[in-house]
Amino acid sequence: MNGREEKKTAFSLTPWKRLWPFILRQKHLAIAAVGSNLVLALADFYFPLLQSRVVDRFIETGTLAGFGSYAAWYLAVVAVELIGLLIYFISCIRLEMLLSRDLKEACFVNLQRLSLDYYNVTSAGHTLSRVMTDTDRIANQVGWLFPDILWGFAYILGVFGVMLSLSPGLAMTLIAVAPLVTVLTVYFQKKLIALNRDVRAQHSKITSSYNEGIMGAKTSKTLALEEKLSAEFEQTTERAARAGILHGRMRAIYVPLIVLCGTLAASATLLRGGGMVMQGELSIGVLSAFMTYALSLFQTFRQQAQRISMAFSLQANVERVTDLVHETPTVRDSAQVEAKYGDCFHPKMENWEDMRGEVDFDDVSFTYPDGGEEVLSHFSLHVPAGSTVAIVGETGAGKSTLVNLVCRFFEPTGGRVLIDGRDVRERSQLWLHSHIGYVLQAPHLFSGTIRENIRYGRPDATDEEVLQAARAVHADTLAKKLPQGFDTDVGECGDKLSTGEKQLISFARAIIAKPRIFVLDEATSSVDTATEQLIQRATQTLMQGTTSFVIAHRLSTIRQADVILVIDHGKIVEQGTHDSLLKQRGAYYELYTTQLSSPRAV
Repeated sequence: MNGREEKKTAFSLTPWKRLWPFILRQKHLAIAAVGSNLVLALADFYFPLLQSRVVDRFIETGTLAGFGSYAAWYLAVVAVELIGLLIYFISCIRLEMLLSRDLKEACFVNLQRLSLDYYNVTSAGHTLSRVMTDTDRIANQVGWLFPDILWGFAYILGVFGVMLSLSPGLAMTLIAVAPLVTVLTVYFQKKLIALNRDVRAQHSKITSSYNEGIMGAKTSKTLALEEKLSAEFEQTTERAARAGILHGRMRAIYVPLIVLCGTLAASATLLRGGGMVMQGELSIGVLSAFMTYALSLFQTFRQQAQRISMAFSLQANVERVTDLVHETPTVRDSAQVEAKYGDCFHPKMENWEDMRGEVDFDDVSFTYPDGGEEVLSHFSLHVPAGSTVAIVGETGAGKSTLVNLVCRFFEPTGGRVLIDGRDVRERSQLWLHSHIGYVLQAPHLFSGTIRENIRYGRPDATDEEVLQAARAVHADTLAKKLPQGFDTDVGECGDKLSTGEKQLISFARAIIAKPRIFVLDEATSSVDTATEQLIQRATQTLMQGTTSFVIAHRLSTIRQADVILVIDHGKIVEQGTHDSLLKQRGAYYELYTTQLSSPRAV
């Protein structure tokens, strides 16, 4: 699912401590919700006390003298309760909505900070489940459940206090059930937490399956995979259903046991209280109050058991969200670098130096974070500013490793990568990335218009600059063919455009940023030959004076490169110019002569 094992520990305060700062942001709402609920608890356990006095003073004596004052007290308590309910509902609704907003924002912001290796091992469905489902459940439970739990405890303690003041002996009959309830709660909470973790894990798999089914709909239809995918999804939902049933079954055992305890306590109270009335040790009014308290405690115990089991179950959601919020990127700027250059959300651009584009690999070794064979071993290369480095090799040979290190998507496990003579770790990632233009083989467009997508390369660019960048790669021709030109919506992830059209727009987006380093990852692989030739002529002009790394499958695109690196099984096996490598009759020669038979490839 995500490369990280689900936790199996019992109840822990750690995730709740991480959640606490988010609650403190809305502390005025939390205080209002809890305070109004406590007022409601006071009113609720005052009513039976008032009832007992009415029975003893008016019903037993058969007189209504002084009844008006009791009626006034009753109406006053009702008014207080209505005001408390109004404050409670408004506070809880706002607390739920704002807490959900804050948690979603925190998750999204941290996702922007995380390094690429997180996305390599974490499925989109797992992340979406955390950001959407888990945050909503946490906000709902914190907004409504926890104030109700506090109300329940306040009501129970208040009722016990009143009963002890009325008749300590009879009160102990009800209080005796408390230890049994505590033991049952401690036992079941461990099982409920573990079962709910399994439920949440299965729901993440369902979300992931939905995401893959939607994103890969065209592939599944062309391969006629509908039956296979449906069968796999049915198995996933079946496992989720079984996990949910097991969780519900455990709650179905826990809650009735608590209800049974309350029922036995109420029965014992009636039996003993009736005997005390017969012996003249207790008034009928006090007994009626005790029975009202006993019956309400029966209901409150049942509700409180449900709330507590839900709160225990919520820990799995809290863990998943707070783990995401506190997930740390593997590639991080040091405190000293952030102090000088700022971070990705608060850049200190006044301290940023210009970039020439000189790149050095100084005895660089690299192994991907998930382990395995060393990809680079003591590799050194000097790339003068303004030169072009081409990287070629068979599919899966590891051509992207070098540019990932230049872009600092990963850190070298040994040696250094230097930009303009300084280790890339001495300046911020945002400084580096703002000087890099990256065009991917499978480009990504954001929802919005063509104009907006090009402007992502430089948000302050004018419409004229957007047009110039589009013209440079002939994306303006594409825009002219569309109904609304540059204001045409590209759809989600650009799905209204072909891959080649998306590449043209991503090319314009990279160019408008005027980067000092260009990275072209087989960037013309999905355009026709005529368009490719137009782009090549444009990029030859645009790449003058910039350092360029070109990952290419078509060797025709890199003949003029200053140095060509040949990658095989993650190793650099040859390097040199096009002519010198052909003379060596090695790996590059084999690649080149193989492609000679395919004019489209060469």
